[in-house]
Amino acid sequence: MALRLYTRFVAFSTAVLIFAGGLVTSTGSGLSVPDWPNTYGWFMFTFPLEKMVGGIRYEHSHRLIASTVGFLILVLAVWLWRVEPRRWVRRLGYIALAAVITQGLLGGITVLWYLPDPISIAHAGLAQIVFCLTTAIALFTSRSWASAASQPVDDSMLRRLTVVTTAWIYVQILIGAVMRHTDAGLAIPDFPLAFGQLIPPQWDPKIAIHFAHRVGALVASALILATAGHVFYHHRRDGALVRPSALLLLLLAAQITLGALTVLTARHYVINSLHVVTGASVLVTSLVLTLRAHQSRLGALGAGTAAASIGVGRVPPERGAFEGGPAGPTRTGARA
Repeated sequence: MALRLYTRFVAFSTAVLIFAGGLVTSTGSGLSVPDWPNTYGWFMFTFPLEKMVGGIRYEHSHRLIASTVGFLILVLAVWLWRVEPRRWVRRLGYIALAAVITQGLLGGITVLWYLPDPISIAHAGLAQIVFCLTTAIALFTSRSWASAASQPVDDSMLRRLTVVTTAWIYVQILIGAVMRHTDAGLAIPDFPLAFGQLIPPQWDPKIAIHFAHRVGALVASALILATAGHVFYHHRRDGALVRPSALLLLLLAAQITLGALTVLTARHYVINSLHVVTGASVLVTSLVLTLRAHQSRLGALGAGTAAASIGVGRVPPERGAFEGGPAGPTRTGARA
């Protein structure tokens, strides 16, 4: 029970970190604190609160939240190592820890090298992967994953749709990161048209990036609608598929609204940051649906979930577990 709640908390904290990073970019505060890992020579956690003014408030808060999330993922990785019987879940914890450490290093390089676009974009893209990893761990350690393992869905069309949809959403997020970090967010200042027309009448690199993001949003919307429609038509009684599909549609509507408002409000920093974290939420919701659709193929990944979900520790092999019996050799309780 405790592990399940903790994994959800870590995933939520990662979303908070993405929102904080969005605030840094949206307010142009990336170099408000010019040194790293210290803050104006102070140890990060001893920097005086009264000095957190202007852009320093956003950048330093982002660093504090990032450090906290890094520590939370460290605890998660150790916890999984201690109690999780499935080797592949423990490895996910290690990968998440390596990813968040790399994310912190990229953040530091971004500051020390004065916000180079490639590093900043990689920093944004890796944040999404960390969010995906923490969300996947929360799913794999949940009771619902164990209960669904007994009645997995075998739908090849749904598997293909979810993979394509999730992959495209991630590509769309990367295009959005390119747009933000190259200051192309207002290259097309009107919405839903582009300079009053369907196709921009003039072009430059920033306009091309911005328009690519809009076209990518249309493709993502079509894929999400197709995926959700398939679920509602073929699996309307399967709550494990219907719930993330319904949430995906709600998040899509919110994301389109926030994207429009970002342009119409000339990139208001709160709206822009909400647009960033909502996009990340669309990605991980689509990932959850993808993993649900593939559970029949994952097969043995459901084994041992019960022990992991209650956090009682690894299940030791029973006596004779490695001996042949009427049913042949078994490995009862062995790590999956």
